[in-house]
Amino acid sequence: MVVLNKIYTKTGDKGETALGDGSRVHKTSLRVEAYGTVDELNSILGYAVLQAKEVLREQLMIIQNDLFDLGADLCVPQSESEKTQFPPLRIVENQVDRLEKEIDKANKDLAPLRSFILPGGTVLATHLHHCRTVTRRAERLVVGLALEDQINPVTIKYLNRLSDWFFVMARASNDNSGGDVLWIPGASRKNSA
Repeated sequence: MVVLNKIYTKTGDKGETALGDGSRVHKTSLRVEAYGTVDELNSILGYAVLQAKEVLREQLMIIQNDLFDLGADLCVPQSESEKTQFPPLRIVENQVDRLEKEIDKANKDLAPLRSFILPGGTVLATHLHHCRTVTRRAERLVVGLALEDQINPVTIKYLNRLSDWFFVMARASNDNSGGDVLWIPGASRKNSA
C-alpha cells in the first residue's frame, strides 16, 4: 500500500529524481520521459472517461489502472535478479490480450476504412484520438529506452495495442453519431486561386 503523508520532499530540487529501485537519475533521462508520458496519457484519458458511458467507461477506467501499472513497471529498471520475495510490478501478456479482445469485438461492427480519418467527430472520439497520439509518443520513448537499457518487452506490446484500441474506440464512438471524419487528400487545393 502506498502512503503519501508529505507531498514535497525537496530531493528533486537539483534536477534529479529517484527511480523505483532507489537509484537517482536526471529528470530528463529517457526512462523518466517514458513514464512521465504514460502519466500524461493517463491524465488526458480522464477527459474520455468523463464523456464515456457504461461499458466503455469501465474499459477506460481499467486502462487508467493499467497505465499506473505501466508507469510502475517503467520506473523500476529491469534486472536479472527480479526473482525476489517482492518482485516489481510488471505489465503482463493478459493485459495485452484483453485489449486485443476488446478491439476485435468493437471492430467487427465497424465498416471497413476506405480513407484515412481525421481526429474528430464526437467529443469522446476526439479525446480518444488525442489519447492515441500520446500513446504513440509514449511507445516511441519506450522503444528508445529499450535500445539503451533493459526493459520489460511487454510494455512495448501493450502501448502498441493500446494505440490501436484508442483508434478503434474512437471510430466506434463516431459510428453512432454519423461516422468518421474522412481525410480528403488535397481538398484545400481544389478551387484555390
